[in-house]
Amino acid sequence: MWKSVAANAFSLLIVLCIAVAGAIGWGQREFTKEGPLEGPIFFEVPRGAGLSQVAARLAEAGAVTHPAIFRLGAEYSDMAGAIRAGSFEIPARASMEEILGVITQNAAPVYRYVATYVLRIDGTGEQRLVERVPGTGEVIELAEFAYDAEIPTIYSEITESGASIAYRVSIPEGLTSWQIVEGLKSAEFLTGEVAEIPSEGLLAPDTYEATRGMARAELLVQMQARQEAILMEAWANRAENLPISTPQEALILASIIEKETGQAEERGVVASVFTNRLRQGMRLQTDPTVIYGVTEGQGVLGRGLRRSELDRVTPWNTYQIDGLPPTPIANPGRASIEAALNPDDTNYIFFVADGTGGHAFAETLAEHNRNVARWREIEADARANSGN
Repeated sequence: MWKSVAANAFSLLIVLCIAVAGAIGWGQREFTKEGPLEGPIFFEVPRGAGLSQVAARLAEAGAVTHPAIFRLGAEYSDMAGAIRAGSFEIPARASMEEILGVITQNAAPVYRYVATYVLRIDGTGEQRLVERVPGTGEVIELAEFAYDAEIPTIYSEITESGASIAYRVSIPEGLTSWQIVEGLKSAEFLTGEVAEIPSEGLLAPDTYEATRGMARAELLVQMQARQEAILMEAWANRAENLPISTPQEALILASIIEKETGQAEERGVVASVFTNRLRQGMRLQTDPTVIYGVTEGQGVLGRGLRRSELDRVTPWNTYQIDGLPPTPIANPGRASIEAALNPDDTNYIFFVADGTGGHAFAETLAEHNRNVARWREIEADARANSGN
């Protein structure tokens, strides 16, 4: 009898082992086989979400059919603790194994919606909202508007829906610190007051990642840290025998270069003109410094300079003072900082607009006067053609 019981128990144990092995094999196949998604989707892992919550959300999104298998697979592969908060793009037919790899990868989140706030020179800003189409890389523009205009319904609906949105702030080169602070005040997704406008030149023009509710002061701290890093790197790699002796002087010169030309290929040449003038003890005689002396960086002049303004002595009027002004006149970008510290090797000491958006450069006053005469002809023709 006992032999029969033992034999039956042993047989049952074998059956159980086979069943467990079969279940494990089935689970492994389910974990690695093609998933149910018919098309790619964006999937968000909320901050602080646990493995069970993530598995349930994946099932709700139609990305997995067995959330329990997903949990077991994550735990068995020791990846449960590596799941990252953020927005991810999950491909069509992705297996649970592939999905786990996506939401644990150390890569920047991929958002369906991206809202970029671009500052303008008048101290205001323009909001752009785009939607990414999953699986294609295509970007669709949904809205583009200034905050002093009516906010499009689609923007309000998406921002109020709780959808995951990547916010960015884009700072163009050449804005003053006042213009940047004023522009940030209009960004509806930022919060908080700015107690003090940062010193001129210390904010790096760039595009910054932000979040809804982020403090404006926090963003300004990031801009200052980035500008300091850019300046120190460029200073460490500066050319020899420059007529500037401190990083602050480099920043001042870079700001003048930034305001004098918007063409990337000209920065090094413009830098060489000012470098040559400083070496020869010539005044810089650059209009943007005069304008800064009039506005002190607060607003846009919006007209041509008057003779009285060119003749007026201010700390920034380089027609009236020797050398560099006491502060930068704008916030220069990396390229202008690098140009100031590694100017082109030229003998130019003059330049004037050439009618194409660029400049005509000259080594002698006679050549410069000819360039100026050509520029005046271009201006006269433009006025005649416009009927003025």
